[in-house]
Amino acid sequence: MARPTNTQFAVGVHLMTLLSAAPDVVQTSTGLAGSVGTNPVHVRRVLGLLRQAGLVASRPGSAGGWLVTRPPREILLADVWRAVVGEDQVLGLHEANPDCTAGQRIQRALVEVDRRAARAIEAELQATSLADLADGIDRLPAVAATA
Repeated sequence: MARPTNTQFAVGVHLMTLLSAAPDVVQTSTGLAGSVGTNPVHVRRVLGLLRQAGLVASRPGSAGGWLVTRPPREILLADVWRAVVGEDQVLGLHEANPDCTAGQRIQRALVEVDRRAARAIEAELQATSLADLADGIDRLPAVAATA
């Protein structure tokens, strides 16, 4: 199976889970990036989207960082999805050649499939809160670190 090229949703959920685990602790993007396994610039981009959605808040200054704004039971995975994915296409549709009749028809047909897929994804994510996800994570066995 091909790997997705946009990992912002997974990164967003990871960040929200970390912040929710210690809601009163201001966490830096550098510290968060270490856990997520990406660079702090990418983390700040995703956190910026989450802040625009009202899911996190930032504190400026040398003691600054990021905090979650609501309890994990009140934050749905769909909230994170809408914050970081928004109205983007789920299927990653390409621009068809305007001179190709088949390509134009396929494109229009895929747009409708994409809309249905997006609705199905959002409906599934609407049923799971960050707290639900954290509970599930706690039940998973630990994976040994690789060298």
